[in-house]
Amino acid sequence: MAPPAARLITSDHPDKVRMLVLETDEPHPDTQKEKGSFGEILNELLVDAGEAHEPKLAIETAMQYIVEPEGGKIPNKEEITDDIHAILITGSEWDAHGDDPWIHKLMDFIKHMWIHRPDIRWTGICFGHQILCRTLGSQVAPEANGEWELSHSPIILSDIGRSLFNLPQTDDRIHLHQMHLDHVVNPPSVSTTDLLPKGTQVHVWGTSEHTGVQGVYIQKRLFTTQGHMEFNEVMVRRQLELRVKAGSLSEEDADEASERADWIHDGSVVAKAVIRFFHGDDDKIQ
Repeated sequence: MAPPAARLITSDHPDKVRMLVLETDEPHPDTQKEKGSFGEILNELLVDAGEAHEPKLAIETAMQYIVEPEGGKIPNKEEITDDIHAILITGSEWDAHGDDPWIHKLMDFIKHMWIHRPDIRWTGICFGHQILCRTLGSQVAPEANGEWELSHSPIILSDIGRSLFNLPQTDDRIHLHQMHLDHVVNPPSVSTTDLLPKGTQVHVWGTSEHTGVQGVYIQKRLFTTQGHMEFNEVMVRRQLELRVKAGSLSEEDADEASERADWIHDGSVVAKAVIRFFHGDDDKIQ
């Protein structure tokens, strides 16, 4: 049973950003009971990130489950009101390179909003990262050797990545939990799409041994991450369990990944960068 179509977690802060989370999956049932949907989990994470900033960066979260074959609904373009400042697309068990009707409908929605609402800032996690890049002309495909990138993984940062995450030049990496077989083969560029004006700078902020495009940054428009800033140890192990039950992941690979699930990761560092991006705090980065 899919969650209700649309919900809102409000904020009384006068300088809040309203984020719309497009939920493309549901958490493990136990996680859902304890922490809520992915939209609620991400709201809590970004609220905490905003509280840690000086001055406070506030966020208000609307969320909508959009997997139409499972009872969700992609918003109508008219439903995206002027008070929506940012859109986040979650991770999913669905393939971002697939040709399911709802996938193409989601891409059409992204294209329309990208053109007609250039004020909206976009972010995506895992599937969300991949579908946003695909919409901007990237190729998305399964890893050729069939190997997943799972659990705690190091990501080597570019200079832009260090700037986005407020890290000194001596810090050359962060660590995030991963849960994917598919990857973005090539970053978006002005040569892959007419949605990017000539001269647009597209930055890959990090790479890993498995995945060359761990995240993409376009000033004031786009900030994506292949890794999961919202995952903790318990969530990683439960998501591994779901993949094994679905038959997409072997028990051996899941057991090996589970051993790293409690390693310290940088989800909060990424969350702080995302909320700064939403608020325009880092607009100078280009």
